[in-house]
Amino acid sequence: MSHEQRLNATFAALADPTRRAILLRLRSGEASVNELARPFAMSQPAVSKHLRVLERAGLISRGRDAQRRPRRIDVSRLAEAARWLESYRRIWEANFRRLDEVLEELKAQKKNRIRGKR
Repeated sequence: MSHEQRLNATFAALADPTRRAILLRLRSGEASVNELARPFAMSQPAVSKHLRVLERAGLISRGRDAQRRPRRIDVSRLAEAARWLESYRRIWEANFRRLDEVLEELKAQKKNRIRGKR
């Protein structure tokens, strides 16, 4: 899977609030499908579908503990998405700094005009 495909899968998986809630729960540790399904007003098979999307996106992994198959968060894909977003954050910050400079310049010009009218 290419970098772009991984990002697409990550953001598609994160677009759903149920999947984000599942990831939030998994931040505190691994959990079974039944444990993950408990807070949701949906069937266990519906939760399992969400888990498959998260697994395909590489955001969670499935462990093996006797009869249990606990899910756990896998932060590597989230880190990859965070790095991608970080590059845009730097661009936005640079734009905001330039905007701040323009606003300060406009304020100074306005002060000078007011002083000149006195």
